[in-house]
Amino acid sequence: MTGRVVSIAVLLVIEAGLAVLAVLVHYEFMRIYGGITDTAFEGLIWGLTAGPSGMALGVVAVAGVFGLVLSPQLWMRLTAVAIPVLVLLGMLAVTPSALGQKTERQFGSTPQCVIEGTDEPMATADRESQRAFDSIEHIGYFSIGGISGVGGCARWFVLSGDVDVLQHYRAALPEAGWEVVKDDGSHLRAERDGLAFEVRPCPGGGAIWTGSEDDPAFGEGTVMQQGTDVCAQHF
Repeated sequence: MTGRVVSIAVLLVIEAGLAVLAVLVHYEFMRIYGGITDTAFEGLIWGLTAGPSGMALGVVAVAGVFGLVLSPQLWMRLTAVAIPVLVLLGMLAVTPSALGQKTERQFGSTPQCVIEGTDEPMATADRESQRAFDSIEHIGYFSIGGISGVGGCARWFVLSGDVDVLQHYRAALPEAGWEVVKDDGSHLRAERDGLAFEVRPCPGGGAIWTGSEDDPAFGEGTVMQQGTDVCAQHF
């Protein structure tokens, strides 16, 4: 009996080690691939179903079943059952931190057009686009990457919750001195001091562009090829 107790105790230690590893696996997966607009619970469910988190939890659960079946003492059986539950709680607890790390590393609260080392005339165009973007109050989380060039700067953003993108910019643009010149319900265009700004809603976010008012935007000949689906670029 003593040998059996020792064996089960070793099994529980191994289960606990696997539990810690499972939480770390989930954290790293969410830090790299998680959706930054997800709640902690949504992130947990997605990690368990779409990534290695579910497999890691399964390994812990298998060890827990062996401990439950083979343990000669009640406290051992309870420990074997409790560890997978604690793994789930641990995954839930670390999800917001992991998503916060991804947001900080890959996204910003404002669009950024200026990139160090860019040659002229693109550098001048980027700075002009940046000043235009900086004059407007934005929403959502902007990806660090995007498309820039002498024809303008395009950036994409994701949103947390149900937000009317066009309604936000209908108010924000005039407040910043821009004049809305087109608003057809699918996209909005405004102009100011020789510059133009366009915004188009996408599922889960949207896309914005700014450049010379003489230049078309979003795949109409300058920033992207004609006929390009704006939302398909990053969504």
